[in-house]
Amino acid sequence: MSTPPKTVPCPVCRKPAPWSDNPQRPFCSERCRLLDLGAWADENYRVAGSKVDPEMLENLIPFPKNH
Repeated sequence: MSTPPKTVPCPVCRKPAPWSDNPQRPFCSERCRLLDLGAWADENYRVAGSKVDPEMLENLIPFPKNH
């Protein structure tokens, strides 16, 4: 008796996607992979953090004065 192949829910459409031998892993298809990439490019996803004051940022990053 063989075990069924492991599947995970696709992060985009939630359909079961095979885990092993899946070049689009963890997505179920290239379409879902590209939709997710587009969402990142459109800044629909963001890493949690607080806003930074631009003046404070200038003090944190040393810039060469010769350029």
